[in-house]
Amino acid sequence: LRSPLFIQKARVFMYPDRTEKLCRALADKVRTANLGPIDLVVSPAVGGIVPGYETARHLGVPALWVEREEGQFRLRRFEMEKGARVLIVEDIVTTGLSSRETVEAVKALGAEVVGEACLIDRSGGEADVGVPLVALARFKVPAYPADRIPPEMAAIPPVKPGSRGLSQ
Repeated sequence: LRSPLFIQKARVFMYPDRTEKLCRALADKVRTANLGPIDLVVSPAVGGIVPGYETARHLGVPALWVEREEGQFRLRRFEMEKGARVLIVEDIVTTGLSSRETVEAVKALGAEVVGEACLIDRSGGEADVGVPLVALARFKVPAYPADRIPPEMAAIPPVKPGSRGLSQ
């Protein structure tokens, strides 16, 4: 997808004090969402590791992450008990694809995904992540398929700074 707006969360994550404030606020919002007890936080690598870790710290639970292995998210470095109550924590949700893949990977291990939390939901609440979504900030950022780019954007070369294309 192409969008006229890119949110560079790395510019915030480079400052631990600012990241801590945002993730503390996200943890507080999760507590008020009535998702029930949370045993673990799981985040997708690479973008979700920093906010997942910091949010887990404020929730007082361990932080784990899934990584791509042969194109699929897998829990490669950790173990998870069947029946564990898991909160998925993401940095930014746009379409919800990484979120759904993370939910699927966690459920495949026999855990219960109680919800997801993200710093920014740029879908304006439209993304389906498969579980209740708690967002610290929510707004609608337009995103266009390659064959429906508005003329004013068509002349601008695309830049893909995200982690989805990283090979692992």
